[in-house]
Amino acid sequence: MNSDNNRAALVTDFWPEFVASSWGKEFVAGGFGGVAGVISGHPLDTLRIRQQQSVSGSAFKIVRNIIANDGPVGLYRGMSAPFASITFQNAAVFQIYAILSRAFTSSSAQSNGDPPSYKAVAMGGFGTGALQSFFLTPVELVKIRLQLQTSTQQPISSSSSSSHKGPLSVAKSIYKTEGLRGIYRGLTITMLRDAPAHAVYFWTYECMREQFQPGCRSSGEERFSTALVAGGLAGVASWVFCYPLDVLKTRIQAPTQRLSPRYKGIVDCVSKSVREEGYRVLWRGLETAVARAFVVNGTIFGAYGLTLRCLFSNESN
Repeated sequence: MNSDNNRAALVTDFWPEFVASSWGKEFVAGGFGGVAGVISGHPLDTLRIRQQQSVSGSAFKIVRNIIANDGPVGLYRGMSAPFASITFQNAAVFQIYAILSRAFTSSSAQSNGDPPSYKAVAMGGFGTGALQSFFLTPVELVKIRLQLQTSTQQPISSSSSSSHKGPLSVAKSIYKTEGLRGIYRGLTITMLRDAPAHAVYFWTYECMREQFQPGCRSSGEERFSTALVAGGLAGVASWVFCYPLDVLKTRIQAPTQRLSPRYKGIVDCVSKSVREEGYRVLWRGLETAVARAFVVNGTIFGAYGLTLRCLFSNESN
């Protein structure tokens, strides 16, 4: 009888929001989801970054130029930076979200076994995005520098014209020329982007999976296809919401001369970008970002949920 009760409790408490005490499982599941997302979406991420920096040129032309200059491997340039950190990053995101979404849920709702309210989900997502910015900023800075280093627009650094071979080389160069402040270039814009974007992200996911499979938030019995589609739509919604800020972040974090940076700050970046290229520049590359967001976030939630389900299933067996 106790075994049956334990299994019943395991099913009702399956949702990712309610496994905040399982640090090991969260880490493994988050790592699998993150790695799957990076592998599936990095070529489109490289294209998005190039589009945001390019004054002209279609997506097809940019891809053709990348392959012509660097081969297909050029589409995966800079992947080592997020790939090396994605296990911890993704695990931390889902873990922090699980803790915060529960913290914003009333004690009576928790005692009744109810899932976090949509308000708690949004607030938990907002806090998660703000906190992860401190870790994500250096990672994305290095990734962007690597993704753009073959561009003829700007040199990778003011001290060297040679190409960097990996993320450590880029990080050392930035720290040597710009110090710790250079490593955290773009922190403010990253936080402004990620905090509200994560609120939209998790809120959309919870709403969509409940729409596609009513009752799944309470039962915890979510189909793999539900996670894929709901995760994909959550990614699309969050990217559309924050995309102009992402364009500004890319431009601020792009390679610059240390003594004469192209932009003095967020307001200066907006002013110069719009004056030189019009308001459309703030949405340049959106179609690529949307396509990538659906693929990557569907993959992340699918792999994350599947891994957790396997881990809990093995534990119960």
